[in-house]
Amino acid sequence: MIQWEPFEKFVEEVMEKEQIPGVAVALSKNGQTIYERGFGTRNFETNEPVTPETIFGIASITKSFTALAIMKLVEEGRLQVEDAVIEHLPEFQLVDYANIEDIKIRHLLSHTTGLATMERKEQLTKFDEHLHYLNEKAWSWVGKPGQYMCYNNDMFILLGAIIEKITGENYQVYINKQIINPLHMTRTTYNLLELQSFENVTTPYVLADGKPVECPWPTLGNYAVGGGIRSTVVDLLKYGNIYVDVLERNIVSRTYTSQMTQPVQQTNGKSFYGFALQTTPNYSAVTLVEHGGGQPGVSSNFGFIPEKGIVAVVLTNMGGVSADTIWLAAINTALGIPIEQKRSTEPHFEMSNEQKERLVGTYISVEGSHVAILLEDQTLVATIDNKTYALRASNETTLVMKLLEKPIRFFLDEKNNAWALFIGLRMLMKKS
Repeated sequence: MIQWEPFEKFVEEVMEKEQIPGVAVALSKNGQTIYERGFGTRNFETNEPVTPETIFGIASITKSFTALAIMKLVEEGRLQVEDAVIEHLPEFQLVDYANIEDIKIRHLLSHTTGLATMERKEQLTKFDEHLHYLNEKAWSWVGKPGQYMCYNNDMFILLGAIIEKITGENYQVYINKQIINPLHMTRTTYNLLELQSFENVTTPYVLADGKPVECPWPTLGNYAVGGGIRSTVVDLLKYGNIYVDVLERNIVSRTYTSQMTQPVQQTNGKSFYGFALQTTPNYSAVTLVEHGGGQPGVSSNFGFIPEKGIVAVVLTNMGGVSADTIWLAAINTALGIPIEQKRSTEPHFEMSNEQKERLVGTYISVEGSHVAILLEDQTLVATIDNKTYALRASNETTLVMKLLEKPIRFFLDEKNNAWALFIGLRMLMKKS
């Protein structure tokens, strides 16, 4: 018998520490729900409680829906992940880049196109507008296609354009018709107008001046391809069952869903990114597969353990909080292992002053991320979003944020000087 009380105490402690208004959690095993509960409130003013049927934003969990749709088209023989993007989108061109045919669909799925993150243009609502935006100027590169992983929402959008080109249907209509409706996910939508017609919907919050403040739902435009779904933990359990083989008629066969979980690029510790899913093999003799999401007013985490038939979902109505930590605690509880166990533990390493100085600098992405690595009294610290974190080293090219035990990986040039860092699935380029 699973004891959920320690987990519930853990959730309440995280919520209090991080000022999270509301959290919903659900788990299933072999298609049967084994836990579901709402914590806190969906709106501070009305104090309405969160329930398992409460609708939240899911943010980048949406990416796996898009990737699943691509794999469905692969299974139907309508495309291959090795196809060049330009084969399906001949209007895709990049300034000052002659080898456009080197960028494959698999690079879009795994964020390994080689392009750095780009400035978001949420006012763009049609894919041809986005293609024009991508084609109009030279962009920064982190490497050749397939060389590095750098989360790139603008490249991921092209998968929606490919789905439309091949099917002749609107991207959102296709996802609804092929995935959401067949699973009877009746409280799931991309549409903000439709969202207003539902009851039991969260109010999104962000932390401002140390307090939760209500914020509007992001409109997203074309970025809905990678982050536009709003849903419930109950509906997302239905979706997760696609990946653990409990549906009578699966939407995509295991042969093709399993390709989504194959390691493409290492992210942190023992974890690897695949096609819109992150995998941690050999976690207490099982495989963790997951994806998180973050937007203003949204922190989320979804995933499954294929060997155990377990699906788990955590949704919150606060941006920038530890949904992934709550998710792992839920998984640990279901597995009967210590609730505080981590995906991996970074070792300790004594770094020389010379090695420390190589990493000092300011690292940015045009998407808005900013990390400053400073050396104060021979101790490295990181300033991220106006918060300062003490650091320790785990090897010559990795620092760990002590408070969160979160690694920051550095890339060195031929002179052993850092030119970029990797944090939160993004590569940030050194500015100074």
